[in-house]
Amino acid sequence: MTAQPVLFLSHGSPMTAIEADDLGSAWRAHAPRLGRPDAIVMVSAHWMTNIPMVSSAEQPDTIHDFGGFPEALYRLRYPAPGAPALAERIKQRLTDNGLAAGADPRRGLDHGAWIPLMFLFPDADIPVLQVSVQPDRGAHHHLAVGEALAPLREENVLIIGSGHMTHNLRDLFMDGGRMRHETRAFRDWAHGQLMNHQRDALLAWSDEGPNARLAHPTPEHFLPLFVALGAAGPEARTEHLGGGTVHDILAADNYLFASA
Repeated sequence: MTAQPVLFLSHGSPMTAIEADDLGSAWRAHAPRLGRPDAIVMVSAHWMTNIPMVSSAEQPDTIHDFGGFPEALYRLRYPAPGAPALAERIKQRLTDNGLAAGADPRRGLDHGAWIPLMFLFPDADIPVLQVSVQPDRGAHHHLAVGEALAPLREENVLIIGSGHMTHNLRDLFMDGGRMRHETRAFRDWAHGQLMNHQRDALLAWSDEGPNARLAHPTPEHFLPLFVALGAAGPEARTEHLGGGTVHDILAADNYLFASA
């Protein structure tokens, strides 16, 4: 069996779930290439904890972790089953790799998980669990989390880091806003490092990336990228899957990492 690829997705606005935008179109276009995994591990920027946590619910709820959107959005559900046995194995793998970890049997699927999955696997019949991010830990920590998850790819488990290429919500909510040229510079830098396999530069993103703190005032939406890179391994082939922008302001690039 060929190892599953790894994805990094910019999960966009919750409105992507009910609007026909470029981001949803990009996910839908590439979904057939993923085949049918036996399980999906989502590492979402919207679950933040002090140590890596793994969701172990048998039937995770759909979490509507946002406010002020149309009622139709709150009626959406993604009723995929959970994967408690796999969750326990992941917790053990993290622990065995020196990463203190826990499990949460109550955690559902936040919008960083279920919105992309609605487009990638709309039947919601593949078991899904989440792994949290630790905003107070750096890129190297999240790379190690990914490396601990990497062997699961050989078991037909799809690993997805769900964050955003840039994520400055202050810019997003400014009337008449457009992506700042400073933010565009960070996006272009990060894209170039990814496509040219410059992992060491990416690991130093907060120091080396131009305008990094403007593109990411807080780090949680960039950290899932490093889990994806760790799971993919240093020799992985990188493919840009498009995605465009959210409201012309947030860069919403998506990437696939596959065995070379």
